[in-house]
Amino acid sequence: MENKEKPLGKMTAKELREMALGLPGIHAVQAMKKEELIAAIRKAKGMTEPEPKKEKQIIAKKEKVVLTVAELKQKVKELRMKKEEVLQQRNWKTAEILRKRISRLKKKTRRAA
Repeated sequence: MENKEKPLGKMTAKELREMALGLPGIHAVQAMKKEELIAAIRKAKGMTEPEPKKEKQIIAKKEKVVLTVAELKQKVKELRMKKEEVLQQRNWKTAEILRKRISRLKKKTRRAA
């Protein structure tokens, strides 16, 4: 496999040293680290630095909304009504999702009490 196929960042330090030995103007190859070798090879070949990758955006976590027991019970009632409507329409998947939501809210009411 030719070195031209592989980008410099993916090459091992050993491969980079071998490549650098064949280029003029690069000295003390054995003492260089991988990043130094890549920079020296790019400079010798006249290649430009690639643009740094964009950093991932940090998404702020939502603040937890603390509900009272009465508010939780009200939500359970609303979800039960929705579940009955969905069951009449024979939408089993949505009914299962609502059942799980109701179960979670009931657990929250037990913890809050």
